Amino acid sequence: MNALLSVADYERLAEERLEPGPWAYLAGGSGDEWTLRENRAAFERWTFRPRVLCDVSEISTATTVLGNRIELPVLVAPLAYQQLYHPDGECATARGAAAAGTGMGVSTFSTRSHEEIAAAAPGILQWCQLYVFQDRGFTREHLASAEDAGCSAVVLTVDTPRLAQRERDLRIGFEVPSDLPLPYARDAIGTAPSNPADQFALLDASVSWRDLEWIASEGRLPVVLKGVVTADDAELAAEHGAAAIVVSNHGGRQLDGVPATLDSLSEVVDAVAGRVEVYVDGGIRRGTDVAKALALGARAVLAGRAPVFGLAAAGEDGVRHVLELLRDELALALCLLGCASPEELTPAHVQRSRS
Repeated sequence: MNALLSVADYERLAEERLEPGPWAYLAGGSGDEWTLRENRAAFERWTFRPRVLCDVSEISTATTVLGNRIELPVLVAPLAYQQLYHPDGECATARGAAAAGTGMGVSTFSTRSHEEIAAAAPGILQWCQLYVFQDRGFTREHLASAEDAGCSAVVLTVDTPRLAQRERDLRIGFEVPSDLPLPYARDAIGTAPSNPADQFALLDASVSWRDLEWIASEGRLPVVLKGVVTADDAELAAEHGAAAIVVSNHGGRQLDGVPATLDSLSEVVDAVAGRVEVYVDGGIRRGTDVAKALALGARAVLAGRAPVFGLAAAGEDGVRHVLELLRDELALALCLLGCASPEELTPAHVQRSRS
């Protein structure tokens, strides 16, 4: 791993090792991929304002999310079909995340069950990402399974009433193998070969704010609402029972043309005014990206592609190393900014570039 010094190194190696279809699904966005590019470009528009002569002799990257301690403010975002990237799928991701001292979200389209993941990485902070199927029975079963396996939150993804047109997938003809284990989706979608758009067409496009209340009351777990980019929806999320919000545009994979998540973050943070925790995803590739997001008000970030680059390149060890790279880069950024911990970062530590 000595030659792998950055997430970008892992990205190149992952592309070399993967077949074109799984790579297109992992790396691509929707439409012209403008939002996909903007998620990265936004981090270049913000620069640091370091403070000097601060005591940074001891640096901690630890924080808490929904009352649970993690050793770095980076959670692995839910990402589907992980067995396409490594034979152990989400179990390898979980072991890597646990070794790095953090947790993960597990997709409805996971290739491993919550029970298998918990057994692979005992004690890991595990969040259940939830899509609502038209047949609510599947959703109820998924929620019950998540609770029984020890998940500590439900991540309700709300920006996918339909799957956007992802042209990389379509050009390559990417299909999800019919024998891919999908413990929370296979009964709903059947065994015929299908592409992601076919599978997501079985989700319920009528999901509304009433369903957030239903999910919050159906189970005993706090609900994290993922896919919010406006103050209006952030206000509603807080009013209807969300415990936290993920500012997310689905990694540039849904509505092309929406702003970068970093550019939407302050609006959401201001709207909720501390009533719920706010996280952000989209384009995280460096510890300095994490520092900018925290300075603008995020309590933590979610990273999906970066850890899965590690998974594809080197399995569990790759996931762990990617997260350790982000942790070490964040610790160095904190030190050079004059901060001893994530809690000391404020909007005063960043500024929008004038160029």
